[in-house]
Amino acid sequence: MRKLVPLIILFALTACGSKKASLSALESTNQQFDGAVAGRDHYSAIYQLDTDDRETVLKAFRNIKNAMEDSRLKGKLKVELIAFSAGTKVMLKGSIYEAQLRDLLQKGVIIAQCNNSLIEQGLGRSQLYPFIALVPSGNGELIIRDAEGWAVIKP
Repeated sequence: MRKLVPLIILFALTACGSKKASLSALESTNQQFDGAVAGRDHYSAIYQLDTDDRETVLKAFRNIKNAMEDSRLKGKLKVELIAFSAGTKVMLKGSIYEAQLRDLLQKGVIIAQCNNSLIEQGLGRSQLYPFIALVPSGNGELIIRDAEGWAVIKP
């Protein structure tokens, strides 16, 4: 029996070692992955902004900038930011987001506001920053863009 114990321990260690070696190979393979290849000439993404929560708004802006700066997508990406519901507050004159919105605009982002949300909130177009586009419906915009193959992103 005493001779069997070391053999059992050796077998157990060998079995654990081979499992660990397999896991290590998987980890190595995963570590070498550097993302999808952007093989198309053009990509489109629409970002949904339906809140005025500061963290979410800033995350949306950051997500858009990060996508536009992704070396795989440089020069291939068209982006739209659509605001509706509580996101309307972000587009109003006097909001704290004017500089960030103008920066996105300068980068080529289409910035649009849902007209239905303006009506529902008793607001007029004149209360928006003058560079903001107006679409009939934010949800309609998302539906159309999705049907056109745009990536729909909700930060």
